[in-house]
Amino acid sequence: MTDMRDWIRELASDSPAPGGGGAAALTGACAAALGGMVANLTYGNPKYASVRDDMGAFAARASELSEHMFNLIEEDREAFLPLAAAYRIPKDDPDRPSKLEFALRTAAGAPMEMLKTASAIPELLNELLAKGSRLALSDVGCASELCASCAKTAYINVLVNTGLMKDRDFAGRMEEEAESLLDGILSACDGLSASVLRTLKK
Repeated sequence: MTDMRDWIRELASDSPAPGGGGAAALTGACAAALGGMVANLTYGNPKYASVRDDMGAFAARASELSEHMFNLIEEDREAFLPLAAAYRIPKDDPDRPSKLEFALRTAAGAPMEMLKTASAIPELLNELLAKGSRLALSDVGCASELCASCAKTAYINVLVNTGLMKDRDFAGRMEEEAESLLDGILSACDGLSASVLRTLKK
């Protein structure tokens, strides 16, 4: 846990990176990892032998998604560095606008990838809700809420960059794509969470 504690301390420091984007990716990694836990718990339970192969595939998919999200923590930090450098370019430098625009596109890319990755998590969770161990039902619900949080946070981090772009056509297209991904994720996660809560309250 030492590395994670160090990362959290850095997140709380006056360093601009890691920031909200990295936190979004970490949340998404946790969402997918919880799905993996449900799959692995079910895989080893004799009561669910009929879905053992499915659970093996779900566990592998969850690991893939979680790992990709985790890698996006560092990618988000690395994408911010050129933007920070671009802001330090003297305002009378004729190359500053183009370099700043490119840096904004780069910085928006990581949270957009988080949204794309997060959009695959609800499908996995739906499978686990239908076939996974009932003892891990609450973890499916928690994973759903974390996925929604990741998506909303990533969306904010797309907008903070697109809002500063001079190329409004490009920015508009990126914003539309991000909003569409967000809407789909939130709709799916709302349905998942509602289903879990209904079952838990019975």
